[in-house]
Amino acid sequence: MPNRLVEIIGWYGAVAILGGYALISAGTIPARGYLYQLLVLSGALSLSYVSLRKKANQPALVNIISAIVAVITIFSLLRS
Repeated sequence: MPNRLVEIIGWYGAVAILGGYALISAGTIPARGYLYQLLVLSGALSLSYVSLRKKANQPALVNIISAIVAVITIFSLLRS
């Protein structure tokens, strides 16, 4: 994959996570809502991909765990 595309993926991940955080902090969306969880999931997966490509294992692990938490929360929302 070209380096430029990898950088775009990384920037998307950063914007998704920070944007979601800004939205819940402003009270615009709920933390246990689908939008926030999907932003965290997609952002965390994007940053995990970039981190693994750059062999930065610690941020990759943090983002993989964040993605897992988002998936668990989404399933919890679907069941309620």
